[in-house]
Amino acid sequence: MFDIKEIVRVTKEFLKLVPVLAVKPPTDDDATSMAMVFEETAAKYADRSMIVFEGRELTWREFNALTNQFAHALMARGISRGDCVSVIMENRIEMLACNMALQKIGAIASLINNALTGAQLAHCVTISESVACLVGEEVYSQFDAVRAQLQLEDNSVLWVADQRSSAVPANSEDIVSQLGNYPNTNLPDTKTILAGSTAMYIFTSGTTGMPKAAKIPHRRWMAAARAFGLAGCQAQADSRFYLCLPLFHGTGIICGVGSCLYTGASIFLRRRFSASEFWSDVQTYQTSHFIYVGELCRYLLAQPPCAEERNNPLRKVFGNGLRPDIWDEFKKRFDIERICEFYGSSEGNVSFFNALNKDRTMGLTPATIMLVKYDIDADEIVRDAAGKLIEVTKGEAGLLLGEIDSDFKFDGYTSEDATESKILRDVVKPGDAWFNTGDLIRQQDVGFALGKAHYQFVDRVGDTFRWRSENVSTNEVAEILNGYAQIEMANVYGVDVPATEGKAGMVALILRQGQALDIGEFSDFVAANLPHYAQPVFVRVQPEAETTGTFKLLKGELRKQAFHLDQVEDEVYVLPPRATRYQTLDDQLYQSIMDGSAGY
Repeated sequence: MFDIKEIVRVTKEFLKLVPVLAVKPPTDDDATSMAMVFEETAAKYADRSMIVFEGRELTWREFNALTNQFAHALMARGISRGDCVSVIMENRIEMLACNMALQKIGAIASLINNALTGAQLAHCVTISESVACLVGEEVYSQFDAVRAQLQLEDNSVLWVADQRSSAVPANSEDIVSQLGNYPNTNLPDTKTILAGSTAMYIFTSGTTGMPKAAKIPHRRWMAAARAFGLAGCQAQADSRFYLCLPLFHGTGIICGVGSCLYTGASIFLRRRFSASEFWSDVQTYQTSHFIYVGELCRYLLAQPPCAEERNNPLRKVFGNGLRPDIWDEFKKRFDIERICEFYGSSEGNVSFFNALNKDRTMGLTPATIMLVKYDIDADEIVRDAAGKLIEVTKGEAGLLLGEIDSDFKFDGYTSEDATESKILRDVVKPGDAWFNTGDLIRQQDVGFALGKAHYQFVDRVGDTFRWRSENVSTNEVAEILNGYAQIEMANVYGVDVPATEGKAGMVALILRQGQALDIGEFSDFVAANLPHYAQPVFVRVQPEAETTGTFKLLKGELRKQAFHLDQVEDEVYVLPPRATRYQTLDDQLYQSIMDGSAGY
């Protein structure tokens, strides 16, 4: 029996959704882009606040003018439509302005994770075929360490000043100091950019090799930003978004910034998240919306209650990964009226969002999907005797597949092989194609929902896990660890750690014959070659590796045994929080991890 109040509420939410979904997204050949959306919003709300960052505030007019100066300066340096330029910076006004300047030119912004170092950083610049790099002062040392590996001309490295606490590097240009020489007017050619052209590359940790560059066309960014901003966030011009997620990730740039570009809402931008300063920021800058990932919500709940969290202006939150076990507590403690959980990936062709404001769900999708049986231990799709995929029953977790068609395209990666590896063909009928998300989800009962099926995220499968708000590719990490001289083979997987979000990285090492692991040198190697979030938390040294008949490394049993000392006879090391050296996992440290007091 449905509650009449719930029927009325859900119906009202659905009516808000209808006009948003009724607008067809642009086609590839339409002359429209996110740069045009930005210019229209900047003209409409010219004198309203657009962005606040570290004591600096710009109106839409002022931010558009800054973006135009960057665009004219880049064009004067030879950047033209279709060129790719790497953008490597922390969250700040200039990072966003550089991205939007490239959008106005019709160039491609390759948004590179500013935590990357060494081989991963060089790889991302190389595979995006960047003709230039916009490198922030704050991360320049990381870039300089790999510069010799990059095929870049000296005049193609543009240094973007931050605090100006360091000198302009040799053979780099201080582009910010030159901006005053360029006009702040819109570029006429912006209006001719096509919706199907690529706006950005966003890097994703896939199941094989190094990071892959996912293509984000303007069409895709526009469709997502409009739906998320108007129907998901229900934002307006007087809204203000709290944005601390990295702008090189899809949630930050596509959902967060995109929602504001469509609605005229302003942004309070932080370089990075701080749980202890969050509520004072919310009160000081009167933020009404928060773009989250689930880990941040858990960190906020772990903080002791403070005066600033009471009677706060935050009413609507939008993001992904808010787990059901903390959903109700988060909503109640902080007096949140709308949690719009969504599901999607930078490269994927299917997305869900909780448009009807139901609790503990990632909502519904307009795409055609299938949930199929998946053997987690064997790490493979289950097929019947005829070789066909098997759909799961309602309520059972299954691997999510999204049908690829003219409305729900898969734009793929810069690598054709990587693109094809994510597609399953001839699934339902000859000639069809489906995107393999690599995620397990289940259909759930959420009560009255106007006949719209709702779903809940269960887990990632295979060779990718999430830690510290980042996706980590096990094969990518293993490939780097295999470069350490003492290691014969590294088998990387994610393991659960009590009182933490996501999975911590663990590696089972097989050493070369006659070698004993030098844990000090190994610690130095890990720190020098992997960003903090990808560094394995636990290390297990095995005498030999277990493989399948086709020599695929087995991970199922390793995941179950994890770092539990009563199940593992091999030597186990751990990287304690904020430490740079691995140490032997003893009983005392193990107990602190299990009771949640270790600090992970």
